[in-house]
Amino acid sequence: MKVSATNAERAAAVASDPRWAAVREHDARADGRFFYSVRTTGVYCRPSCAARAARPENVAFHASAEAAERAGFRPCRRCKPDQASLSEQQLALITAACHSIERADTAPSLQQLASAAGLSTFHFHRVFKRVTGVTPKQYASADRADRVRRELARAGTVTEAIFEAGFNASSRFYASAGQRLGMTPGRYRSGGADSDIHFAVGQCSLGAILVAQSPRGVCAILLGDDPDALLRELQDGFPRANLIGADRNYEQLVARVIGLVEAPGIGLELPLDVRGTAFQQRVWQALREIPVGSTASYGEVARRIGAPSAVRAVARACAANKLALAIPCHRVVRNDGSLSGYRWGVERKRALLRREAKA
Repeated sequence: MKVSATNAERAAAVASDPRWAAVREHDARADGRFFYSVRTTGVYCRPSCAARAARPENVAFHASAEAAERAGFRPCRRCKPDQASLSEQQLALITAACHSIERADTAPSLQQLASAAGLSTFHFHRVFKRVTGVTPKQYASADRADRVRRELARAGTVTEAIFEAGFNASSRFYASAGQRLGMTPGRYRSGGADSDIHFAVGQCSLGAILVAQSPRGVCAILLGDDPDALLRELQDGFPRANLIGADRNYEQLVARVIGLVEAPGIGLELPLDVRGTAFQQRVWQALREIPVGSTASYGEVARRIGAPSAVRAVARACAANKLALAIPCHRVVRNDGSLSGYRWGVERKRALLRREAKA
C-alpha cells in the first residue's frame, strides 16, 4: 500500500512538471535544457528521444548529462544524450557560416557556404533559415548594411564607405539603400538630414508613449514618464531629421499602439522601419516569433538564432530595441523565469506580461 502511494505521488509530481510535456511530445526544442532518466531501465535520454514514453513514476529530471550519470544512469543508445544532438550540430554549422559571411570581403555564395557545412545547397538553405529566421542572402545583406553604417561614420565619402563595406558597385547598394538604411546613404551619414519623421505623443496606462514613423514605416515606439524626454530621445536618434508633429490622422496610429498596450491579444500589424546591425535584426526577428502570453530566456533566444554563447549580446540587442511592443523584448526573462532589466522599466515589463497572460 505504501509503495503504491509513493508511486502515485511520484507520478503526480512528474506529470505536473512542464518538462514532462516536452518528453511526451519528443520536443527537440527542449534538448540541452534538461535530461530525463528512467528508473526501470537505468538509462537517461534527451527530451526528443523517440523511445516510448516511460511511466511517470519511473522518471526523474536532470539539469545535465553529467548529473544524470552521477545519479547512476547510463546514456541511451538511441538518442545518445552524451553526444551533441542534431540541432546542436546544426547550430554549430550555421554559427560557423554566419562568421564566414561576417569575415568575408565579398559575400560567399550559397554553394560555398553549403560545401563548407558539408550539406546540399537545399538542405543548408532550409537549416540556415530555420536557425536564424532569415535566408543566407538576407543575412549577408544585413551584415553588409551594418558595415555601411559603420563606414559612413568614419569614411571620407559615401562612395568610399560603400566600397569599404564590400559592394563591388555603388549602384548595387543605392538600388536598395532605402530598405537597408531607411533613407539615402547621404541622409543617414548626416543624421537623417532632410528626411521627414512624423511623431505623436499620447498617454496610456503605462505612462507616456511616443510613436514615430518614417516613410518606410514605424521607426520608434518609446515608453516613459516624461513626454519631453521621449521627444529628446527621438531627436538624439535623428538629430537633423525633420520631426513633424502628428495631425489627426496620425494620432489614429498612436491610438492603435495604445490599444495594443491595453489589450495585447489584438495584435499589431504595422509596417516597421527596423534599423539595427545584422545580429540585432536576428535577435529582434526571434523576439517577434515569441507568442503572446509566452516568454523565453536570453539563452533560449541565443540558441534560436544559432549563437548559443551570445547570451550577453542578446541582452544588449534587447536593450537597443526602439520599437516597444512591436518587437516584444519584454517577453525575454532570466533562465529562472524572473524579470531582468527592461529599457522602459521592470514594472512596465511586469505589467505587460501580466496582461498578455490574460489575453
